[in-house]
Amino acid sequence: MKVSRGARLIVLGVLLVVIDQVIKYLVKTNMELGQQIYVLGDWFRICFVENIGMAFGMKFGGAVGKFLLSLFRIILCGALIWWISSLNKKGKAPTGVLVGLTLITAGAFGNIIDCLFYGMIWDYAPFMFGKVVDMFYFPLIHNSAGEVIFFSPVFNFADSCVTVGAFYLILFQWKFFASEDKPKDDKKAA
Repeated sequence: MKVSRGARLIVLGVLLVVIDQVIKYLVKTNMELGQQIYVLGDWFRICFVENIGMAFGMKFGGAVGKFLLSLFRIILCGALIWWISSLNKKGKAPTGVLVGLTLITAGAFGNIIDCLFYGMIWDYAPFMFGKVVDMFYFPLIHNSAGEVIFFSPVFNFADSCVTVGAFYLILFQWKFFASEDKPKDDKKAA
């Protein structure tokens, strides 16, 4: 039995979301907020933090901003799912493009789960007002006072999926997106 490309993309997306949620659950249930576990010396740690809003802990307009951010994430994730499905049905997109978009979508969906449900599951906030669990910390460069001067953000597996998917598309699949903007036939463009 041959498995379709669409089915493989769904399996990939679900697998990435499950990995993300399992990691977050393990951190949330086995660590105290702010606790750090040194994995590889001083430069890689598991550090349990919760992110209220956007990337790198930025906030956006209090409760209304949090609601709008959650709503925006849901709409964006839905649009990405529709786009991947559309590209797959047309059959003209390389598999690499669909994989990159699936990575981004799975990462976005993993963080949406946190925002929508974690407040209710862990009993600290209503629907759509949960915090995103972050844990990977790579303080690579320190100054003479020991303060981190390069790469202080703490992030999660879902964030990594979004970042890897975006860089993969930019570095290796840019030709697909560049060709999407050009007219298909020079005679029709004239």
